[in-house]
Amino acid sequence: MQALVIAAHGSHLSEGSARPTFDHADTIRATSAFDEVREVFWKEEPSFREGLRTVDADEVYVVPLFISEGYFTEQVIPRELRLDEWDVEDWDSDGTSASHTVLTATDTEQTIHYCGPVGTHDAMSDVIVRRAESVTGDPTVGEGVGLAVVGHGTERNENSAKAIEYHADRIAARDRFDEVKALFMDEEPEVDDVTDYFESEDVVVVPLFIADGFHTQEDIPEDMGLTDDYRSGWETPAMVNGHRIWYAGAVGTEPLMADVVLERAADAGADVEDAIERVRADTDGERAAGD
Repeated sequence: MQALVIAAHGSHLSEGSARPTFDHADTIRATSAFDEVREVFWKEEPSFREGLRTVDADEVYVVPLFISEGYFTEQVIPRELRLDEWDVEDWDSDGTSASHTVLTATDTEQTIHYCGPVGTHDAMSDVIVRRAESVTGDPTVGEGVGLAVVGHGTERNENSAKAIEYHADRIAARDRFDEVKALFMDEEPEVDDVTDYFESEDVVVVPLFIADGFHTQEDIPEDMGLTDDYRSGWETPAMVNGHRIWYAGAVGTEPLMADVVLERAADAGADVEDAIERVRADTDGERAAGD
């Protein structure tokens, strides 16, 4: 038996914070790739600490639904899952290259395939592009359009910015969009000045966040000038300083995110290739149906 545990942050304040986690777990559950699929949270129930005890399987793939490597993926999750053998050096990562390691959970004696976060996987670049397609309603969006990949950014975790820059660079290398920039909330270059960084009249803004919350639904729209008061909403696209801004909302709400979770598990040895093909086909079908 193989099981999947998706570990996410959750929130006591934003009731929709866990929704993407449940949605992606349901998508994966429907593929029957795993005998069990569980969602666990830091700020909601079921908790990280109790997560493995809800799983009957002896072999468990743990995928952190986080954007970057750092405090939660390197300290909190391993500690709460009682992965006492854990050593961050096992990932041999430069900040964006964590893959997986195999450990034994001390109290349950399950074999744990502990994976790197979804946010640094190469497949996340595809989800960002898909998010741009979704918000514009254009599956070929790119020519004549700029793309801003937005992250939080923080001096407390240099890897936070690395993940944003990594995907911005990968997407830029495809030469699909006229311009691709990495912007941030709390460090330069700031998303507040988004129109200063683009010559393209149309700019798609995709926040690299797992769920919509205060940052994506309040701070960023107001900071960019989409609205003076987030409670009154905003148009999509919205005109700001002569640019049409297509604001996509959190990338983690895109259905294709389930593929990234599966890709992480596949890299760790899970037999999920059929499930990956199904999720890609299903999300492609949903996009086509919406056109």
